[in-house]
Amino acid sequence: MKESEPTRYERGLARLKEVDGEAGEQLVARLGDLGRYIVEFAFGDIYSREGLSLRDREIATVAILTALGGREPQLKVHLGAALNVGLTPQEIEEVILQTVPYAGFPTAINAMNLFRRVQKKSQSPQ
Repeated sequence: MKESEPTRYERGLARLKEVDGEAGEQLVARLGDLGRYIVEFAFGDIYSREGLSLRDREIATVAILTALGGREPQLKVHLGAALNVGLTPQEIEEVILQTVPYAGFPTAINAMNLFRRVQKKSQSPQ
């Protein structure tokens, strides 16, 4: 590696900040080594690849987490990230609705209810 090239961690941390702002960095910092692995692999390797924009990656991530169900804490983070990288509330709702034929109504209902809470929090004065 050239001296000027960022490490996986540095590259991942920069990408994480683009996606989640300071909240993402604070979240992974609390996780110790697990947080480092998330930064290096998920953001340093996967999110830093060419081929999809951050916006497209968040569409995929929201859809996957919605369809899987039971990942509401992670879905909450990525709903905020989706807004942060430029998805509109209407687009996020459509992503959630798109999961209904494949994952069912219960997971979409849970995701939509969570999204409403994320929206409300993002619209309230800090």
